[in-house]
Amino acid sequence: MVVLKTRQAVPALNVETLKGAWSLSDQTPDNFTMLVFYRGLHCPLCAKYLKELDKLAGDFAAAGVSVLALSSDDKARTEQALADWELKNINLGYGLSAEQAQAWGLHRSAGRGLTSIGIEEPAEFSEPGLFLVRPDNTLYWAQISTMPFARPLFREVLGAVNFVVEKDYPARGELV
Repeated sequence: MVVLKTRQAVPALNVETLKGAWSLSDQTPDNFTMLVFYRGLHCPLCAKYLKELDKLAGDFAAAGVSVLALSSDDKARTEQALADWELKNINLGYGLSAEQAQAWGLHRSAGRGLTSIGIEEPAEFSEPGLFLVRPDNTLYWAQISTMPFARPLFREVLGAVNFVVEKDYPARGELV
């Protein structure tokens, strides 16, 4: 399993989004690009999580953070998530491959049928992860999980970003 290290270059990331092709190397945020990997349409916790992010999208933009939420879902499921979850402010990426997920150190799961909300899980999908990437494409912060539970709260992430920028706080966890 890949473990990304802070202060080191992150893997290339090129995905399709509902707003067109997207490449991490093309991003030019003032402070960070935040990548929010979510499980997909089948996940009710992802719906709640991304609704929170959607409400704070303007605050992240004001803090110099560009945001992309992405999953291994196909375009149709991603469009359905956007509509069903009433997301208005964030861009959703789709079609994350198993190889891309592995390059980012994400855990993967096999589908197990219908979820509690009656939506079929895909045959395979990645579990959650949140990454803050500096404009030079080095990793600042990573949070990955094997489960859909206990993700970082976006209001706290936003507070941390503001602190980090104000205090020029260094990325931690750099030792091997």
